[in-house]
Amino acid sequence: MRPLDGIKILDLSRVLACPFATMILAELGARVIKVEQPGSGDETRHFEPKIPAADGSGREESAYYFAFNRSKESVTVNLRHPRGGEIIRELAAGADVVLENFPTGSLKKYNLDYESIRAANPDIIYLSCTGFGQTGPYAPRKGYDTIFMAMGGLMSLTGEKGGGPVKPGLPMADLTSGLWIAIAVLSAVIGKQAGRGGCHVDFSMFDGQVGLLSLAAARFFTLGEVPARMGTEHPGRVPSAAFECADGKWLQITGSDQHWKPLCELLGLQDWADDASLARNAARVARREEVMAGLAAAVARLDRKTLCERCDAAGVPAGPILDIDEIFADAQVRHRHMVQGFDHPTTGHFKALGLPFKFTNYQNPRMERPPLLGEHTAQVLARELGLDTEEIQELAAAGAI
Repeated sequence: MRPLDGIKILDLSRVLACPFATMILAELGARVIKVEQPGSGDETRHFEPKIPAADGSGREESAYYFAFNRSKESVTVNLRHPRGGEIIRELAAGADVVLENFPTGSLKKYNLDYESIRAANPDIIYLSCTGFGQTGPYAPRKGYDTIFMAMGGLMSLTGEKGGGPVKPGLPMADLTSGLWIAIAVLSAVIGKQAGRGGCHVDFSMFDGQVGLLSLAAARFFTLGEVPARMGTEHPGRVPSAAFECADGKWLQITGSDQHWKPLCELLGLQDWADDASLARNAARVARREEVMAGLAAAVARLDRKTLCERCDAAGVPAGPILDIDEIFADAQVRHRHMVQGFDHPTTGHFKALGLPFKFTNYQNPRMERPPLLGEHTAQVLARELGLDTEEIQELAAAGAI
């Protein structure tokens, strides 16, 4: 048994944030029925990078789609078709959760908004994910991951000293929104199971980014400080930064007061180790330029492997800045089975990243392959709605599925 066995989710979403959330929930045991547009499907099925079919047929699959749509069932329904809309409502009537990420107000004209779904399923948990939420002056606006990172502050905080804003190397607004969405769904499910009924969750990706500002917000509320970009350095802690080693590789060192003396000793900076005026973080922050320059010069005399070993032996928190290939070859990553995989009918075996959970008393998350477009349409309509083969064929002929 997995933690979410028995939970049924109707997923009307596409692209990244919501599909990432529903993939997490699926691999924790929920049954996720992903609704896709007939013929084309989720637009990410056509995104790069492409994986060629193993049989040499020339068919391609999208690794982007694979990354966020494992372990789901795919049904194709044309929600703009009157009968297609009815099918969605009928599926929602038997679901615990409905997720959608259409532009604000779009589904109301098809009677697929929260109020319409709740009429048939009063206890439904219905989550709407939009760029800026259902209310407010920005509600009609559209946006992408990069827009939310820009407006939500992440880009203003990211970049080298004196340089311009930098986009993180991953779609952090989308990914973190997926985590927020999963938290919201799980919270609502717990409330529903406690007898408090269903609800509508209005989630704004912009709100999600503002909600992550955390330490930057605390410093602003306390000091009135608008943070400057600091590269890998920490605004309130020294040392906490990436240092280049003698072999050109980089090491992140982050220490508190108890780590300062052993760090100085392993770097051969005995005068600093014995200097009581540098023993406290506040003093090191006040002398940031001097301290960082001295540490950088000392680190530059050692190769990364040697420095890592010395830090580990002395109990100083440090970690190499690893490239992707180094991460997937790392002994700890391998031991924790973070790289897993699935067998796909067209591409063959494909590697993928597992969920970072290890349970006792429950089965661990189970990875299953992403579905082919519409692969489960007939199966789901028969199982969930009791339709027979002739009825399903009629729906297909009418363009509803």
